[in-house]
Amino acid sequence: MPELRDRPSGVIVCAADPSALDRLVPPGHGARTLRVAPDEMMAVVAPTFTDDVRRELADRIAALDDDALVLDVSDGWRALALTGDDADHAFSYLSALAPPNDGGFVQGDVARVGAKIVRERDGLLLLVPAYWGDHVRTRAIEDAGATAGPA
Repeated sequence: MPELRDRPSGVIVCAADPSALDRLVPPGHGARTLRVAPDEMMAVVAPTFTDDVRRELADRIAALDDDALVLDVSDGWRALALTGDDADHAFSYLSALAPPNDGGFVQGDVARVGAKIVRERDGLLLLVPAYWGDHVRTRAIEDAGATAGPA
């Protein structure tokens, strides 16, 4: 049975010229980088490394695009981990999107909310706007049959 848990996460957005993002060296500290638009990249990281990753990105992108913008937007996102052997099946009750392959991500409608879905070793990480977090959590429990982990 799938389980749904809140996953504390840091989220940093980097908006820059697409060619600068193409050449940007990814940050360290286990950050996952998601190219969400030609001119926008998000980094998802453990909360303890948020400031470090923000600084790394700001320093690196400044050398490539002096008009780039790097912001910690963690407060605007809620990360929900849908884990277990049935995570992909449970996800199918929330979205028509195909779950991402190993190491990948997709973005689109999840429970009628725009979301980023990241493949993790033990399931899926759903990144949703913070103000929709409770709605998506409720849908995952009631519609997808996920067991509620700690909120």
